[in-house]
This record gives sequence, C-alpha cells and structure tokens, in this order.
Amino acid sequence: MAKNSNHHDVEKQAESIKEPAEQTNVPLPTQKDGNSLKSDDTSVLPERDQWANKLDFVVSCIGFAVGLGNIWRFPYLCYKNGGGAFLIPYFICLICGGVPILFLEISLGQFMRQGGYGVWKICPIFQGIGCATTVIAFLMNSYYIIIIAWAVHYCFSSFTSELPWSHCNNSWNTPNCSTFESGANYTNDSNRVDSVVQFWEKKILNISDGIDNPGGIVWQNAVCLLFVWIVCYFCVWKGVKWTGKVVYFTALFPYLVLTILLIRGVTLDGAIDGITFYLKPDFKKLGDSQVWIDAGTQIFFSYAIALGAMTALGSYNKFHNNCYKDCIIVSLANSSTSLYAGFAIFSVLGFMAKQQGIPVDEVAEKGPGLVFIVYPKAVTQMPVPTLWAILFFVMIFLLGLDSQFVGMESFITVIVDLFPVLRKKWYKETFVAGYVVLSFLIGLSMVTQGGMYVFQLFDYYSASGMTLLWVCFFEAIAIGWVYGGKKYYDNLELMLGFRIDPWFRICWSVMTPVVTFAIFISVWVTFEPLTYNRTYEYPGWAQAIGMCMGFISMICIPLYVPIALFNAKGKTLKQVSISSSFVKLLIFPSKTINIQKAFCNRIKYSSAPFSLS
Repeated sequence: MAKNSNHHDVEKQAESIKEPAEQTNVPLPTQKDGNSLKSDDTSVLPERDQWANKLDFVVSCIGFAVGLGNIWRFPYLCYKNGGGAFLIPYFICLICGGVPILFLEISLGQFMRQGGYGVWKICPIFQGIGCATTVIAFLMNSYYIIIIAWAVHYCFSSFTSELPWSHCNNSWNTPNCSTFESGANYTNDSNRVDSVVQFWEKKILNISDGIDNPGGIVWQNAVCLLFVWIVCYFCVWKGVKWTGKVVYFTALFPYLVLTILLIRGVTLDGAIDGITFYLKPDFKKLGDSQVWIDAGTQIFFSYAIALGAMTALGSYNKFHNNCYKDCIIVSLANSSTSLYAGFAIFSVLGFMAKQQGIPVDEVAEKGPGLVFIVYPKAVTQMPVPTLWAILFFVMIFLLGLDSQFVGMESFITVIVDLFPVLRKKWYKETFVAGYVVLSFLIGLSMVTQGGMYVFQLFDYYSASGMTLLWVCFFEAIAIGWVYGGKKYYDNLELMLGFRIDPWFRICWSVMTPVVTFAIFISVWVTFEPLTYNRTYEYPGWAQAIGMCMGFISMICIPLYVPIALFNAKGKTLKQVSISSSFVKLLIFPSKTINIQKAFCNRIKYSSAPFSLS
C-alpha cells in the first residue's frame, strides 16, 4: 500500500502531469488532468471523449443493463424455478459474481481510461479477454437489433382500429385459424392455430420450413431494421456526450410505460392469480441444479457483463469518480426492475389465464414468445386494446434501443482507442456509418423468410451463457490472481480516495471463479442442440456454424497467450521473467518471484496513474 505522502504526490501529479507516462511493456495514451486522454500528437488529434456529468454515466449504465431480459426472461425463470424461492440462488449469484464483475469492469475502464480491449494492457498476457469481449459485442449488436425491428413492425401494425392479430379475417390467415374466445366450442382444437401465432409466424416472420430454405427478404422487417439502425447511428455518431443525453429518454421513459401497464394490469380480473403464481415459493426447487444454472446465467445476461460495454462506459469517467457508489446504484436498479417487471407481466398473464379458463403456466412463456405472442394476445382482451398495444411495443422499442446503442458504443470505443486518428472531425462519423452499413447487411440474413432460424443461431451461441461465463472466469483470474487483488485494491484506493470492502477481493480471487466455472461446466453437461419451437431440429452444418460463433470469441483468450509472450521484451523465456511453464506458475506461485512482472504491468505509485513498470 502506498504511503500517505506518496498517495498525495500521485494525486498532485494526476492533476498536473503534462508529459507522457513512463512505460515499459506496452504504450498507453497520455493522461491530462486525470480524466482526458490524448494521443502522442496532441496538436492534431482531439482529446478523448468524457461524460458531460456524472448522471449521464449512471443513466447510460442503467439503460444498457436494463433491457429486454428483465422483461421477458427474469419473470419466466422466477415462476419456473420456485417463485420467491428462486430469489435465493439469484441473489447469491448476484453477490458472488454479478456485482463484483460489474464493478471490476467499470473501475478498470475508469482506471485505465481505455475501452474493453485497451484496459487489459494492465495484464498483457490476458489481453485476449479484450479481443473476446469485442467479438461478442460485434456479434450481439448484429442480432439483438432484430428484436427491436420486430417491435417496430408490431408497433406500426397496432395503429388500426382493430388489431390485426385479434381476428382471422386477414390475407395470411388459414382456415384453421382461431381466436380461442372464452366459452367457444371447437370440435378439433388440436388442428387450430391461434390468430396471434399466425400473425407472428405468417405476417411478421413469414417463416420458411427451415434454415436451408432462406427464401426472400421480408421487406417490412428490412425497412424496420433500416429505420432502427438509422436511429442508432444518430444516437452514437457524436460520441458519449450526445449518447449521454439521448439515454435519459430511452432509459427512463420505459419505466413510465411499465408503471402504466402495471397499474392497468393489477386492476384486471385474475391479476392476483398471476402475481401469486409468479412469487409463490417452492423451496423444493432449490435442490435442482438447473435452478442454480438459470440464476447464474440470468445474472450475467441481465448485468451486461463480459461484453466490454461497462468497461467502455467507465472509461469516459473522470479519474477520481466514485464508481463504487455508481455500481451499487446500477445493481439495485437492474434487479429491482426485474422484480418490478414481473408484477406487470404476470398480472396480465393472470387475467389472460382467467379469460381462457386455463392455468397460468399454460400461458406463461419466455423470450420472444412472451413479447410477440402472449402479451399481444393479452391486450386483445383489454378495453382499448390499440392503446395498450402501442404503449407496450414503444416500451419494448426503447428498452432495446438504449441497450443496442450502448452496445455499439462499446465496440466503437475499442476501435477508436486502437486508431486515435478516428477522433478527428468526421472521421468517427464516417467510421460509425460504415460499421452500421456492415451490421445492417449482416442483419438482412435475419429478416429473410428463414431469418428466424439464423437469429436463433446467433442468440443461442454467439453471446450465450457459455461465452459470457468463460470471459467472466478469466477476468476474475486475471485481476484476482495474476495481477493481484491486493495491488488492484491499492490502485482503487488511489483512484477513489478510500479502500473498498474486502468482499470484492475475496470474490475476484475465490467466489467468482468458483461460481462461473461451476456454472460453465453445468451448462456444458446439460447442453442440448438448438431447436426451433421444440419441433424443428437444426441440421448439423448449422449447429457447427453456431458453435463456431461461440468459439471464435472464446478462443481469443488462450490464443493471445503465445502472442503476448512472443511480443514480450527479451529473447528467451528467462529474460521475460518466466522461469517455468504457465501451469507451474499457477500451481506453485510462491516458487516464481517474478510472476507479476511476467504477466502484468505494475502500477507505480510514485508517478502518474498510468505509469507502468
């Protein structure tokens, strides 16, 4: 730990340093006034962006973390896994894994003043983590926006006096279409298909019979996709100062809509049945390993970690910003929103179940099925259905939108940090435009008649639980063991001005690696090949492509190890301070005095915050 005088000197130099920090292993951008980065040619390139104020950062984090998963995944998992009893494994995984990794990513970005790739210069041998998160972010941004495009399509379709999915008098409906009205008598229900399902599959998706039959582009979805990409472009093209203002509306307005839907939902007949079903505890479920797997994967999904996005957002903070408090605020907002959304969703599902005279579990679904089938069906049974449909899909659009453009910002930050010339006027705007065009072209494969099958491949493999858990495991190992939890605590004290709770260090060193590794192994043990609608089985070649999308990010971490060693100073392993194999270093750390120098850059307390030795 630094002496008080040293600590004072560092703070003083952090405010006044003019010269580039001393470096040994890797070059880092210079720091001025402890908060803005410049390239070596400060006379040509503009300074690195910075949040206009603290609140911009907090709202952006909430906007990105609080997304569609809070609406369509958490309530389903809660009722499926024992209702209120599910909160026990949920909060255990939250405390042991979610919050510690969230704080690690935000603080690391703030400390290093770099995006998801550059921050791992603090531990060069694990810079593959930055490559992995960048790949995941790019793939996720390419497919996540498709959901928003579907929501836009639904929203535009709702501007009618009679919702098109509420009846069977449309051109796409088949003779076996039914509205399944309460009290109606049907001689052969097994052959009938709900009008809501037909609207989803035959109008919105116009779905083909398999991924090997892509068919043509569904032009309505393509236009909606183009519209959403254009909106996202103008949300991020000017950097975080512009994004920080847009996100106030996109992040906060959904709470207003959700509250309106909740108030309406709890006044419906049968709402109490749905809420009871949602929270009724079944403690026997806690003995099922799948419950713990679901809790862990939900935490890492909903907290948007292992994507490089939180690191990118933190990198635009002032150096002495209290990100410790910010992290707690974001965590509370995220988990509270999940619980809050559950009341709004299940109050409506309880009403829907009572209207149809069936149990709640028969109408409760997860994922797109909840957003595009169950809830649209529910609004047809409400007074003034058009109003509630528009409000609901506007909320889905905004919830997805802020997650999308903040995800874009995480990818853009990495590229701009690697190529600072993009900070010049119009250079960044042009680059972002090129990135949007490329992503739009990739997205066109998901708005064809076979696009739903492609979308599911991306969703199931590219940003799945196994990839996120893999990255989180190595993030904890890199800081907790290789760089050193104590050293990082000293760095945080330098940055924050106080020493944080020791629980985080325990998590990075022990709890988080154990939790993430255990869930990762369980995911593989219980792994099942992807299917669509529980009936269509993907061909082997499609499954192989999906697996490659997952492995292309995961392989970055081990692949970068020999690259880091090759680029290290010295002609032999001995000269780069590695006296034995990587396995020996992990098993017998006490025998290798220079492990930190071999694998990490160490922070000098007597110099600028980013001076490395």
